[in-house]
Amino acid sequence: MPYGYMGKLLRVDLTQKKTCVEDLDSAVARKYIGGSGLAAKYLYEETDGSTDPLGPDNLLVFMTGPFTGTVVPNSGRHAVAAKSPLTGIWAEGDAGGTWGVMLKRAGFDGILIRGKATEPVYLWVHEQGVEIRPAEHLWGKDTFEVADLIKAETHPKAVVSSIGQAGENLVRIAVIMSDGREGRTAGRGGLGAVMGSKNLKAVAVYGTKRPMAAKEEDLKTFTKEMVTAIRDRTQGMSRFGTAGGLQAMEELGDLPIRNWCQGSWPEGAAKIGGQRMAESILTRNYHCGACVIGCGRVVKLGRGEYAGVEQGGPEYETLASLGALCLVDDLEAVALANEYCNRSGLDTISTGSAIAFAMECWEHGLITAKDTDGLKLEWGSAEAMLTLVQAIARREGLGRLLADGVRAAAQALGPRAEEYAIHVKGLEFPAHDPRAYNSVAVGYATSNRGACHLQGFTHMFEKSVTMPELGYDEIQDRFGVEGKGELTAKCQDLMCLMDALKMCKFSLSGGVKVTHMIKWLNYVTGWDVSLQEFLKTGERIFNLKRLYNVRCGISRKDDILPPRILTHKRGSGGAADNLPPLGKMLSEYYTWRGWSEEGIPTHAKLRELGLEEYIS
Repeated sequence: MPYGYMGKLLRVDLTQKKTCVEDLDSAVARKYIGGSGLAAKYLYEETDGSTDPLGPDNLLVFMTGPFTGTVVPNSGRHAVAAKSPLTGIWAEGDAGGTWGVMLKRAGFDGILIRGKATEPVYLWVHEQGVEIRPAEHLWGKDTFEVADLIKAETHPKAVVSSIGQAGENLVRIAVIMSDGREGRTAGRGGLGAVMGSKNLKAVAVYGTKRPMAAKEEDLKTFTKEMVTAIRDRTQGMSRFGTAGGLQAMEELGDLPIRNWCQGSWPEGAAKIGGQRMAESILTRNYHCGACVIGCGRVVKLGRGEYAGVEQGGPEYETLASLGALCLVDDLEAVALANEYCNRSGLDTISTGSAIAFAMECWEHGLITAKDTDGLKLEWGSAEAMLTLVQAIARREGLGRLLADGVRAAAQALGPRAEEYAIHVKGLEFPAHDPRAYNSVAVGYATSNRGACHLQGFTHMFEKSVTMPELGYDEIQDRFGVEGKGELTAKCQDLMCLMDALKMCKFSLSGGVKVTHMIKWLNYVTGWDVSLQEFLKTGERIFNLKRLYNVRCGISRKDDILPPRILTHKRGSGGAADNLPPLGKMLSEYYTWRGWSEEGIPTHAKLRELGLEEYIS
């Protein structure tokens, strides 16, 4: 068994009702490390452009990394990947919590699932074996209920990943939830719908094994030093969570408001931000496995059907999407919507985007009362927002239209509606405005899963993070143009590495640098990875994901942003007059990547990265 890994992958064929175990090749592990890096290899080799995302041939991959289950801080994470039913291209989700840790304790680095069960089932993965169990009694129940019931049937310390009603109903913005009421999410791209299409309700894991580290004492000593530094730098994140940054984002001109049409909203931001949450509904914070920051929120509402019940609280993206994007300034209403999303298994980002899209369509008469059973979709209406969240999960009423995402909804409503559908490649925008950071424009346009701030994370390098190993000793100018293609490419490769290692990106706010990651990797695995090899691995992973998308028809024509972002200024606030010059930055990006002018990795680049086997 290689250090840092369990050395085993579990294969599941739901059609044949069979499971088997295969060894994880150590050379493959070093080439792709783990997480979504390893997942990319298997998806590229076992699916293609013709694969139906909701068909039995789509491969659903759960994967951990070498840091998962070790003492490395902020490493309790796992990846989920598949071909997306929302976008038709590469999809990945990265979840915190303890599910990934427990999968390794059960003896596996990952699970690869294909086929479709004839009836609802769940997987029970433990040290003594693997069972495909009936789940008819779980179908129709929410993710919290499912976690409780499965733990009662298996082991009280089992950790459960499951879908809710949204995944069952093949809602294309459905997610996979884990860790019960703490609400950890493998979101974006409709991964919950992929799971639902396989009649797979849940995957429960439990074990007591632990991955071995090659240099255990060195690992512990170095980790102890780093933990103190990380905690010192992230006290604000621990106290207020990501929600604590909402008011600052509004001041910077970063917070999306009124479906990306409004520049400022200071009073509303103050009502739903992390400071207000800490003063009102917050009961405690939550730490994922091995986390030393604790950005997770646990809240208790004073009204509504879940009043008095502790539940996972909304983080920044949720508050922005279900709050600011819809002009809803009622914190408890947004927290309740978050609870609905967690229970039914909905992506809060895409859900908020879909509702804001519907509100703008209502404003312009493209959706009327006859489409909503009389519900008024007015800006700021908490009632409308909460009603639509549930309608989307159930595919009822207007929810049937919104359940397939804003791109499909706009196509159904006609050309006028497409102006209001804010997405890239079918994936709705997260809550950071490219008009506030020019590099984010390049990042959204070229992210392998569609619009995504986490696959580039460049806004942090234009706000608070430095990285000397990448050539960035100072904070970058967020409105600058030169060098933004290079910055984006370097950051995307680094994010691929963090997703492969399974290290939370908030570690960067704690002062973690590339050299620290390499030191941890070598202590855990016993390898002698150099800076050059490490960075080249990140580039390899990103290019393989891009190659997957090229096979799905993606090229420069798709690396675009909505006209609203490129031509309409925010008009007020900290980014009032900026419009990102995407074309110029994109050309620089392709040059830096070594791709063709059409955005295709060249044969020379693939050979350089050791991907010559994928040259067609």
